[in-house]
Amino acid sequence: MRVLVDTNVVLDVLLNRQPFAQDAAEVFALVETSAIKGFLCATTVTTLDYLLRQTLTSLKAREALKRLLDLFEIAPVNRPVLEQALASKISDFEDAVLEQSGLVAAVDVITTRNIRDFRKSSLPVLDPPELLSTVRAKSSADDSTTDV
Repeated sequence: MRVLVDTNVVLDVLLNRQPFAQDAAEVFALVETSAIKGFLCATTVTTLDYLLRQTLTSLKAREALKRLLDLFEIAPVNRPVLEQALASKISDFEDAVLEQSGLVAAVDVITTRNIRDFRKSSLPVLDPPELLSTVRAKSSADDSTTDV
């Protein structure tokens, strides 16, 4: 499964935001173990740099970004993505860019804690607990078919 991880889920891990950090960390663990293929939108990376430098030194912020780039693929943002985002049914431009970037990267789902703003997304959207349940259910189903 190809999953585009929204900025708020990444921040939950990096800033240990409670009570969301545990589920977000489990999403990261799925990426680390290759149970899912994780993607970040290119704009997420720049937003993270800005936000991390508010609380960390520039060096520590860059180290965190390097670790993310080692872990995640990057969903591109280019002119067509931005143009499609402007025409999107999603009213929040940043969320529309994320959706369109995900379409270009051919992701299966977006995971975010902000599901409400993605109601009109053309991609399925799950919050981290829903994603974790979906992946576990799929894994259990795959395990049961290999036992036959």
